[in-house]
Amino acid sequence: MTLRLFDSLTRELRDFVPVVPGKAGIYICGLTTQAPPHLGHVRFAVAFDVLRRWLARGHGYDVTLIRNVTDIDDKILAKSLESGEAWYAVSYRNELETSAALASLGVLPPTYEPRATGHVPEMVELMAALVERGHAYAAADGSGDVYFDVRSWADYGALTHQKVDDMVDAEDADPRGKRDPRDFALWKGHKADEPPTASWPTPFGPGRPGWHLECSAMARKYLGDTFDIHGGGVDLRFPHHENELAQSRAAGLGFANYWLHNAWVTLHGEKMSKSLGNSLRVSEVVKEHRPLAVRYYLTAAHYRSTIEFHAGSLEESDTAVQRIEGFLRRALPGILTALPTGDETLPEDFREAMDDDLGVSSALAAVHEAVTTGNTALDDGDHEDAAAVARVVIAMTDVLGVNPLDPAWSAGDSSAADALASLDSLVKERLSARAHARAARDYDTADAIRDELAAAGIALEDTAAGARWSLARGRSE
Repeated sequence: MTLRLFDSLTRELRDFVPVVPGKAGIYICGLTTQAPPHLGHVRFAVAFDVLRRWLARGHGYDVTLIRNVTDIDDKILAKSLESGEAWYAVSYRNELETSAALASLGVLPPTYEPRATGHVPEMVELMAALVERGHAYAAADGSGDVYFDVRSWADYGALTHQKVDDMVDAEDADPRGKRDPRDFALWKGHKADEPPTASWPTPFGPGRPGWHLECSAMARKYLGDTFDIHGGGVDLRFPHHENELAQSRAAGLGFANYWLHNAWVTLHGEKMSKSLGNSLRVSEVVKEHRPLAVRYYLTAAHYRSTIEFHAGSLEESDTAVQRIEGFLRRALPGILTALPTGDETLPEDFREAMDDDLGVSSALAAVHEAVTTGNTALDDGDHEDAAAVARVVIAMTDVLGVNPLDPAWSAGDSSAADALASLDSLVKERLSARAHARAARDYDTADAIRDELAAAGIALEDTAAGARWSLARGRSE
């Protein structure tokens, strides 16, 4: 089967054909580390984590994923000025929290995570090539700024399908040194009120990189002049990705063959953002809700569809997760953690859904259909078939990053597995006592045991194959 992805540049579904057979190179724009991440910030990482997993596990590609860190920026310097904390301390503190947030949601670490400040030589090289080709110029006002000349590149606006005259002015630098107000900054000359640590020497004068230049330079360094996929949030299409594309192509690079963009997480119909006061900080959300449920919530909608957050969103996701986990626990008794073996055959409807531009909604429907089939097998006493279905469910949920038995969900808590094993043993002992009471028609005792378990957060389900137990909603392991 052929994987098809929606390319924002051509605005059509395209068969994925890698630059190098058997390999896939992906560059995704990471976060600017001026603040801790909220749910809206991390959706991109979850969306492209699913893509990465499907490329590797669904199609056998050797995937290289580069996710940058923008660790120098106007906003970071502004935060530093407000707080009195060194800009690099602000950046690093938020970088650490971002990494922890992504790890808590089961996002696989990138192949490499370069920082902008570590790649100034590559940026200077690219900038010099653009100046030499007549596509960039140093500001005549002596500021040290270097700008990309948008009118020098006939294809400027290709990604967002805009004409230059219809575009808004670039607001990344004082326009006094620009030939056209839409010209964007490749390099920002050092200013007297900025700390000397936020400055690097160049042939054009000391200063710091513009936002757009850094991504082109880092993508080129680690993925080559031409690579497969560039991704990021839909809000980055303009100006960031438009500018990346223009400056890279103008420098003679092929750059990305496919452009993928994920939609927003909204609250009350507005993009989730700190400036609007409607953000949900990841580190706080995962204290109140199971991280797996949060991951499921961010995964369940198609990556190009907007997610509207509402009261109860995460509880609904937790219910879905519990249904999957409950089946796996019953079908694979005694197995606390499990990953795919690689021998599982993914259902055809699951593969078709994922190959259709990562159709996760249909893919999850296939997961839940399999859970229903597996529960029916358990009810019929066919434990062998149920176990086989469970292994397939594990393989499917692993692709989506929502495998309840993935040991990653108990990482950092070495006692979680032991605690669950002990709980399972205790509950089974009480279920055995309850079964004996029911057999003796001692229904008062049986009901008392059921009530005892319910009070402890254990939900029971009586089936033809016997009682099943699961953690009640709102309880954690």
